[in-house]
Amino acid sequence: MCNAACIEFAQRVLTPADIAGKSVLEVGSFDMNGSVRSNVEALGPSNYVGVDLDEGPGVDTICDAADLISHFGRESFDLLISTELLEHVRDWRAVIANFKNVLKPDGVLVITTRSKGYGYHGAPFDFWRYELSDMRVIFSDVDIEALENDPQAAGVFIKARKPLTFQENDVAGHPLYSIIKNHHAISIGEVDVQLVKARLIIQRTLSKSLPAPIRRLSKRMLILMGKRIWMTHPNRGD
Repeated sequence: MCNAACIEFAQRVLTPADIAGKSVLEVGSFDMNGSVRSNVEALGPSNYVGVDLDEGPGVDTICDAADLISHFGRESFDLLISTELLEHVRDWRAVIANFKNVLKPDGVLVITTRSKGYGYHGAPFDFWRYELSDMRVIFSDVDIEALENDPQAAGVFIKARKPLTFQENDVAGHPLYSIIKNHHAISIGEVDVQLVKARLIIQRTLSKSLPAPIRRLSKRMLILMGKRIWMTHPNRGD
């Protein structure tokens, strides 16, 4: 997935030297509404591998983003591209660790994702929102070459380079804004996910059968009910 601003950012920050003769991995490569792939391939990489959870346009290999190292091995790619994926992964720390460690030394990361203010968009779920300040912390162990807001919608773009002597930082205690909790959190528990699933099912059912004013009232009641259940559940996320 990639909007026009994502494509423009990748074109602008990636140089021929970053791509020509290099091995490229795109994570979350299912082409639903745009892709950087054709632009990157035009600059002559040695190979281009697109991975996602399901088969489809732009997908060469089925692989979970948290399993890149076990699937491909450490230090296997020169360039990793991931557009509009990170907000959809529940365990963002595991995924970003895989991003960093599947790259060769001096390898390049290009990532785009959503920030607070961007609405819920499940694919199938939507968990987190990232700000510029979050990216500075999360990627403080690599050399950030470009970091900016999406000019078209609430989101952030980053290009970073892995140092030749890479020491991975511990970001276990860093909280992110959770779109499903409506506050910053360290993690998202299974209770949170199940509440979202139930709420979405009920909303879809109500939207087919009730007048608009009642649907809006029902939506507010569902949100309040979900918050009450979450606050009293012993296994909720932090």
